[in-house]
Amino acid sequence: MSFLRRRSATPAGPDFDVLAMDPGDWPGNLGAGLLPAPDGSCQGVFLRYDLFGGRGPAMIIGNLPTGSPAREVPEGEIPFEVAQLLLALENDEEITVVGAEDVPVMQGDNLLIVRRLKLSESRISCVQFDRSDGVLVTIAAWDRPITDDLYALLKPLPAELFQQG
Repeated sequence: MSFLRRRSATPAGPDFDVLAMDPGDWPGNLGAGLLPAPDGSCQGVFLRYDLFGGRGPAMIIGNLPTGSPAREVPEGEIPFEVAQLLLALENDEEITVVGAEDVPVMQGDNLLIVRRLKLSESRISCVQFDRSDGVLVTIAAWDRPITDDLYALLKPLPAELFQQG
């Protein structure tokens, strides 16, 4: 899969391809956040998909490369993307991971092993999978299930989306 390779040139944003839904496919607003390291390298990217009408974020998709401190989560603790979703929703409930199961999912001709996390807050859906380049993709959604159809919408976003204007 071509989107799973590292770029050879250094873009203005992350030094890895970001896998997410195209903003044109989403009926709302898209926000992107970069996690910078002290040396200026990118330690991850998360995209926040908001619905129209100010109804709040519906989904956050994170892309965290190997070595990103945001990946270091103690057992039972929620992933970074779930914490960002709760922060955006101004929800300060204590949420924990209460279980997980690995599920095979096809994305085009490729097989993904998707880990579905079960959280103490049932309105949050969360899945994770590793890409072949070591980037961990986490999808956290509020009050809507994550179905296998979503994986067909995931594609690499252009580097220009992350350039500073």
